[in-house]
Amino acid sequence: MLPQKQAEEAIVSRCSSTLKDELEQDIDGKDADEEADHGFSMKNFLWHGGSTWDAWFSCASNQVAQVLLTLPYSFSQLGMLSGIILQLFYGFMGSWTAYLISVLYIEYRSRKEKENVSFKNHVIQWFEVLDGLLGPYWKAAGLAFNCTFLLFGSVIQLIACASNIYYINDRLDKRTWTYIFGACCATTVFIPSFHNYRIWSFLGLGMTTYTAWYLAIAAVAHGQVDGVTHSGPTKLVLYFTGATNILYTFGGHAVTVEIMHAMWKPQKFKYIYLLATIYVFTLTLPSAAAVYWAFGDQLLNHSNAFSLLPKSGWKDAAVILMLIHQFITFGFACTPLYFVWEKVIGMHDTKSICLRALARLPVVIPIWFLAIIFPFFGPINSAVGALLVSFTVYIIPALAHMLTYRTPSARQNAAEKPPFFLPSWTAMYVLNAFVVGWVLVVGFGLGGWASMTNFVRQVDTFGLFAKCYQCPKPQPPPAPGPQHPLH
Repeated sequence: MLPQKQAEEAIVSRCSSTLKDELEQDIDGKDADEEADHGFSMKNFLWHGGSTWDAWFSCASNQVAQVLLTLPYSFSQLGMLSGIILQLFYGFMGSWTAYLISVLYIEYRSRKEKENVSFKNHVIQWFEVLDGLLGPYWKAAGLAFNCTFLLFGSVIQLIACASNIYYINDRLDKRTWTYIFGACCATTVFIPSFHNYRIWSFLGLGMTTYTAWYLAIAAVAHGQVDGVTHSGPTKLVLYFTGATNILYTFGGHAVTVEIMHAMWKPQKFKYIYLLATIYVFTLTLPSAAAVYWAFGDQLLNHSNAFSLLPKSGWKDAAVILMLIHQFITFGFACTPLYFVWEKVIGMHDTKSICLRALARLPVVIPIWFLAIIFPFFGPINSAVGALLVSFTVYIIPALAHMLTYRTPSARQNAAEKPPFFLPSWTAMYVLNAFVVGWVLVVGFGLGGWASMTNFVRQVDTFGLFAKCYQCPKPQPPPAPGPQHPLH
């Protein structure tokens, strides 16, 4: 019996090893060693990324873009102390749910590999993970929340582009700039997948880093305005609107599965989002605190931090770099939507970049249209955070993890065991239940009430299709001088 037992153990070992190797394959069916054998080429260096560094740059770059400009606005609603605490709180909570998503992805893929399912020329997405682990109802929920979140995330990037360029060139109104940038951002249809964002992610994070430190240094150099006041928080509506904007800030999980799938070794993703978040703290905390310190309650009527800083070459550089980064972030948000649309029309496995780009164009048109209808920068961030991010980023991943591992056999055969810092399944359940309860009550409930109240107020004040949202009012012409009768 002993030789038979050893033979069985050897077979199991070989199967486990094979499964692990398959999990480490990328979308093109090449593992990391095979990728290294190709040697250095400029195309691979700039275009074909799949390392842990690529994933880190993608997560950090995608996590903080235009929202950097609205965080001082949120601080004016929350007050300095609440602003700092909530950034830390939602940052670590977001890192936890990103970890849960990565665990569920590995679980789904390992189960499919056992069924000999090949993912060559197919990008796994979050709704497919939910479908494979929990069934079609969860697939529908994941698809609805994720796609709507990504749609409005793309809308926000277009609005932010128009809002920012206006501070360099105000000869055109913001609505006209939205038309122009909608056409520019439509070129993202030519970027096939997250494999091809290597150089863009690197540049995007560099641009955001410059912008964040420009905001901090420029605000400190400017000093506090005369009679500055820091009265926040003053109203519950404003407080929870600001809180949901911060919840939105650390909710870049809608592209987590696609970023993981682009990795050569997706198991290494587990702590990448946390490390990206820690770096993002070095950008968001100093810039938001410094601008709020300098301008105080003036920010309540200026959701874009650029609007209060004096014109300079440094500011123009920050605006231009942020514009380029917003173009990149638009591509990040739209690419999963492109994948979904390709799968719907049967074009996902088409290798021709031009054909896929042509098929993707219908996705851009509604985004363009919505950006023209609702040009409300900060308020949309908060509304999206409360109504969409709360579910797709926090509640659904936590619930999905609890239900996937609800049985002893599922826990015993889990592809990923609990992390070293929380080794108990019970502790994980308690933490997940806390995330669900907190975000459901505070994020979706109170935050939804506050953000929608604020959003409706903006519509009532500025109307739909606002030509130039929060633009300075033109100065009236000087009154004519007194008329003297002829003598």
